[in-house]
Amino acid sequence: MNNIKSNHWILIVEDSDTDYETTARAFKNAKMANPINRCEDGEEALDYLFRRKQYTDPETSPRPELIMLDLNLPGTDGREVLEEIKKAPNLRRIPVIVLTTSSDSMDINKCYNSGANSYMVKPVDLPGFFESIQRLQEFWFEVALLPVEDR
Repeated sequence: MNNIKSNHWILIVEDSDTDYETTARAFKNAKMANPINRCEDGEEALDYLFRRKQYTDPETSPRPELIMLDLNLPGTDGREVLEEIKKAPNLRRIPVIVLTTSSDSMDINKCYNSGANSYMVKPVDLPGFFESIQRLQEFWFEVALLPVEDR
């Protein structure tokens, strides 16, 4: 049974155009129709999530139901973004999936201690990456129930 919720917005925080395009292709390959917004660095992600600067309008900057976060971002890095998300009462329930190249145990532990909901290392090969995104889609959009924003 396929109960994919295509109305769940996803925010991808990724500075690499290549990694972002690969992720978008993997979503299409996994038949994910979820709308996606992208932020290219940590400060932009925080502006988006806290509705600052150009992101004040909820119509053009909808609250994501899932965040995919790279750790190694220019300026404010993903570790800091994760901490800010999980400290904010109106954001902390949004699942954050860390998607990064780092398999360092210190990064993994720090992210989980900061409230990450999942930690994935980007596979080097394209088929492996597509498979990882397919599994992510199956779990987060078919098995898990996502929190609902308080009204």
